[in-house]
Amino acid sequence: MQLTFVAGARPNFMKVAPLLIAARRLRLACRLVHTGQHYDEQMSERFFDELELPRPDAHLGVGSGTHAAQTARVMAGFDDELERHPADAVVVVGDVNSTLACALVAAKREVAIAHVEAGLRSGDRRMPEEINRVLTDRLADWLFTTERSAEENLLAEGIPRWRIHFVGNVMIDTLLRHRQRALGRSVLAELGLAPGDYALCTLHRPSNVDTRDDARNTVEALREVAARLMTVVPLHPRTQARLREFGLLAALESSKRLLVTDPKGYLDFLALMSQARLVFTDSGGIQEETTALGVPCLTFRENTERPVTITHGTNQLLGVDPGRTGRAVDEVLAGRDPDGRIPPLWDGRAAERILEILAPAVASGAPTGCETQTAVA
Repeated sequence: MQLTFVAGARPNFMKVAPLLIAARRLRLACRLVHTGQHYDEQMSERFFDELELPRPDAHLGVGSGTHAAQTARVMAGFDDELERHPADAVVVVGDVNSTLACALVAAKREVAIAHVEAGLRSGDRRMPEEINRVLTDRLADWLFTTERSAEENLLAEGIPRWRIHFVGNVMIDTLLRHRQRALGRSVLAELGLAPGDYALCTLHRPSNVDTRDDARNTVEALREVAARLMTVVPLHPRTQARLREFGLLAALESSKRLLVTDPKGYLDFLALMSQARLVFTDSGGIQEETTALGVPCLTFRENTERPVTITHGTNQLLGVDPGRTGRAVDEVLAGRDPDGRIPPLWDGRAAERILEILAPAVASGAPTGCETQTAVA
């Protein structure tokens, strides 16, 4: 039995790492394909080292580009990969362009597909990730979900219940595995920060940075946070490029209470996130990680595909009004933020559950399983 795991962008590394560990434990033959959608080689190398990932068996090196161009390059490269190295099943994670591209190639080649983190929906088709999620789920033979609302979404879209498996969250597997290592890092001391005395901010979505008005609005929101609390901003490359283009970067970097840094590796970022007073973000994965850590999260978006972080966790959805941002920070600092609790099955064992379902099904030659759902209550 041959499993091929696909990683494309940085969040994928955190999701693939525990799956590879579980596969090795079960002595399964597997290949890791890195599409190169995340094209910062230095950052990619750092993530592989920190997450104790093996070096990829194949690196497609697709780089940046429009959504169409990037998806097409991944498809062409991955089709060649499956031609040279046939797989019994392809495992894709998350919702980036590589996820959909590799699922499409596998489907055309009649190779079974497992989608890890299936069923998440924002309801906003303007988000490229939403398109990737919906289409990948239509193609997948196994749909592994992180929260109960995902199953409801899939059933509403006509996915058979027996294809859906509620297993928990592999990103939390990685977080729990590495949290203690992260707390031993010196990044806070290097930045002159004290635990619980700063905000951590990360913003990169096109809706927040791709037009001058949106970027200006985002900068104003960051200033609202910094007016109340020392604020660390590891600046995403696309955000940095847009702010420079709109003449806003210098003003951000010159603010005494806004500490703008280069992007951080996984362990340093986890250290910063674990010890922040609050996190201000537009990232889906960070909504989940802050919930697992019990750190207040303020999400600068109109919607979220991860509602469990609000119903169970520490996340609050703000919209994109800078004034509301300031009021929300005041509420957190006054101790009036959600207490939060850990969602079901976010216990560090999601990858084990996935492989316990996937390995026997692939070995038996029944890619869609039997019509008896293997679900965990």
